Amino acid sequence: MLAVLVNYLRNYMSNHRHPGNRVLHILGVPLAPWGALILLVTGNFVAAIGAFLVGYGLQWFGHRWEGNQMGDLVVLKQLAGAVTGRRR
Repeated sequence: MLAVLVNYLRNYMSNHRHPGNRVLHILGVPLAPWGALILLVTGNFVAAIGAFLVGYGLQWFGHRWEGNQMGDLVVLKQLAGAVTGRRR
């Protein structure tokens, strides 16, 4: 289990080297799930959707800045390839 965590952190850090990407992630990572969840609980559905999109958008811009893909996007592509039988 520890080896899995170490490998994950090593991979994560290798995809988040640029200081600008890190700043955008510091803002976007909590905003997307937690900001959206808090706003959903308070009944502000439009703002919740906005928080989610802005949070993920910040992360996306950070990865564009760095020149690599978001981990979520990589996983989705791998899953799509497994389902369709195509490798990407």
